[in-house]
Amino acid sequence: MELDYVLAGYRVATRTDRQDWQEAGLPGPSLLSLSDCVVDLVPVDPSGWDHWFASPQEAEIARNQAGNSGLHVLGVGFAAADVRGLQADMADDGCDGSLQERLIRHEQFPGPGERRLGFELVGFDIGNWHTWTCMGDLVTDVHQATGIQPDLNGLIQDEQDARRAAQWLTDSGLGDPKVFLWAAALLTEPPRATLRTEE
Repeated sequence: MELDYVLAGYRVATRTDRQDWQEAGLPGPSLLSLSDCVVDLVPVDPSGWDHWFASPQEAEIARNQAGNSGLHVLGVGFAAADVRGLQADMADDGCDGSLQERLIRHEQFPGPGERRLGFELVGFDIGNWHTWTCMGDLVTDVHQATGIQPDLNGLIQDEQDARRAAQWLTDSGLGDPKVFLWAAALLTEPPRATLRTEE
């Protein structure tokens, strides 16, 4: 049974090559991620404290204004069943821009025309989202314990596998001291917005 997902927001991110310090068990050389541990993110405001855009249109405008051809827009959502736990975890570690407000609104995700890319295992710690590909040998640990492996983009394609892997990581405590609660974030690619320009 497929779960309902809630909009977290949209991020404008680079696509990154796997670094030497990253998990050796990753099958592919490049990664998609919402985590600024492994990708660069375009901020919503000049202060740089919020990296969550409210809509794909806002994110697309920011991507164009950044003038970097290596940027792409990622939609991010969490299972509605996980939102309460994530909110409590974020309350303990400090908020993350506009994310909390959107989670409270429970906006349906994904939006029309958004292509599902897969699930990323992530956890929150003091204003940042960590990914399972940036900490220790978590990809290998998950694979050895559950048989679950990421695809060439570092994502898990099957929803139930992703949720099972996130639960196993949470139960294992291997993210300590940074991440205690892991979640399977659904990543999407919104359709490229047609932007109006002033005449």
